[in-house]
Amino acid sequence: MSKKIEEKELEQLVAQQSAKAGLISDIGAVEAKKHELLHAFAEVVSKSKELNEALEEKYGKITVNLEDGSYEEIVEEQDTQDGQAD
Repeated sequence: MSKKIEEKELEQLVAQQSAKAGLISDIGAVEAKKHELLHAFAEVVSKSKELNEALEEKYGKITVNLEDGSYEEIVEEQDTQDGQAD
């Protein structure tokens, strides 16, 4: 004769296993969505870089006001100590 746990205990075990399986499935779906979103983000970053390069080629180094499209040139400061002896 085989030994058995109580029916209530078996129901708890089955419910817990079912809950774990459901959570694992949900985690997998979330990870797949995360993967998809990371690819989409990388594509936007790549397109942004391309646009920034095109704008820099056309206008030079600038900062753009995203509200009205105005821009200011970026003035790079040169090191005033270049070529000077200490």
